[in-house]
Amino acid sequence: MLLANRVAVVTGATGGLGRSIALALAREGARVILGYSRNAQAAEELAAAIAAQGGEARAVRADITRAEEAEALTEAALTAFGRLDILVNNAGIARDSLLLRMKESEWDEVLDTNLKGVFLVTRAAVRPMVKQRWGRVINIASVVGLTGNAGQVNYSAAKAGVIGFTKALARELASRNITVNAVAPGAIDAGMLHSLSEEQRQAFLSAIPAGRLGRPEEVAAAVVFLASEAAGYITGQTLAVDGGMTMH
Repeated sequence: MLLANRVAVVTGATGGLGRSIALALAREGARVILGYSRNAQAAEELAAAIAAQGGEARAVRADITRAEEAEALTEAALTAFGRLDILVNNAGIARDSLLLRMKESEWDEVLDTNLKGVFLVTRAAVRPMVKQRWGRVINIASVVGLTGNAGQVNYSAAKAGVIGFTKALARELASRNITVNAVAPGAIDAGMLHSLSEEQRQAFLSAIPAGRLGRPEEVAAAVVFLASEAAGYITGQTLAVDGGMTMH
């Protein structure tokens, strides 16, 4: 298994992407801390699903916009499993609106969760990684952080910030044998896309050279690769899993 004896923290683990990522990491041998904010039942069910496939996981509630709870999330990995090797910053929310209609609270909520939360959890998680001189930080960004998207100035700004954060931190930690990369999903058939109308889904499909929506498992596969030893010489990169939407 690619990740035998590794310990991972996944934020936003109960969402469509987070669940697939956590399951994929566990299948490759990682023990997983499942970070969630509200849905305790879904988190416990995911932990049970991981146990059923022979893995080990713990569900931990944390509001990642609060420093003490972000630190408690990473501390849970050290308490339960004695180390922390892989952090997947997946938690995110959307509050879509055109700029002229956007409330200040909608801007703040998205930036707090999608960008500040990445900062707080990562700051706590890299401490044990620096001590053990091995680590993987994988930030789930988005293609809209590369291209922008009308009606998502808050979300696009946050995800662009995650990409900049990834590059800067990769430079800080490269000498400590810690890689920092981002995965930028495109139109994935999970989570937020489930609320789209058929007309909106067709508009998405027309912009995708591959002609289909992506699957959560395809994003999870990219995360597993970046978390593995095979990706040890890759850092500061943003890998778009988007069916060709943003090729250049």
